[in-house]
Amino acid sequence: MSSADRDPHPAPSSVPHVAQPHPKAHVSFWVRELPFTLVLILIIAGVAYTSFSKKPIVGYWEILAPIIALVCVAAGWQEVGDKNGRLRLIVTQALHWFAFLLVMNLMLLSSVQRIFTAQATGLAVFTLLALGTFTAGVHVLSWQVCLLGLIMALGIPAIAWIENSALLVVPIAVAVVGVGAVLWWHWHQGRSKG
Repeated sequence: MSSADRDPHPAPSSVPHVAQPHPKAHVSFWVRELPFTLVLILIIAGVAYTSFSKKPIVGYWEILAPIIALVCVAAGWQEVGDKNGRLRLIVTQALHWFAFLLVMNLMLLSSVQRIFTAQATGLAVFTLLALGTFTAGVHVLSWQVCLLGLIMALGIPAIAWIENSALLVVPIAVAVVGVGAVLWWHWHQGRSKG
């Protein structure tokens, strides 16, 4: 077959070309979101424990604050490209969370504790953490961190509501879990048939 016999524009194949998904992009999304998900799980666990034990867990929030600071630094790391920007990010986040921890520990002074109950102190510390998380998210321009702060802020009235209506919450939680289990089972059965 000579070069003149070949068609410079081959006929399109009857089988359409299907773009293969890039598993690396899919995995990287989950890897990127993993720190935010873990912090969210820790927040929900702390709110649940505080709500049902009716005891403040200030030490838990003190440990969670540096973890959130690390997540904030990681969230803003790619946005700042140079060494000076990254140093400024680390310093501003360190100062931001140091100020939060300082104010939180001021709330725990014995002179302040005489004014607040243990539950009020725990709620005030959690409120500070929610505000600190949201403002840290604004500073690093991360919608995920801002969302964590908003979820925490919504947890404040949730804690108060759960403490006042624990007998109502348990049946609702059981119903939600039951409906979720039925929906999951139905969805899982539909996928296995198809």
